[in-house]
Amino acid sequence: MPVVGQEKQELIAKFKIHAEDSGSSEVQVAILTKRIESLAKHFELHGKDHSSRRGLIMMVSKRRRLLAYLKDRHADRYVKIIGELGLRK
Repeated sequence: MPVVGQEKQELIAKFKIHAEDSGSSEVQVAILTKRIESLAKHFELHGKDHSSRRGLIMMVSKRRRLLAYLKDRHADRYVKIIGELGLRK
């Protein structure tokens, strides 16, 4: 389930680092998190949709790699993003 239009622009506006930012790690993590949440709802109705499950696993892996990058290089930004998105209980 793609995050499009107004919803995506709101995520970019909330997590951008500077005025022209649209692809920083924080923005990518926020968009991936929103897509993961929407796919999780999809699987409640469509439990046997294995091709979408593969996409979900790839998204979770990409988000994990982006968070690892942030944790290694920008610990303060990492703590902020996981707090705002409610990740890592």
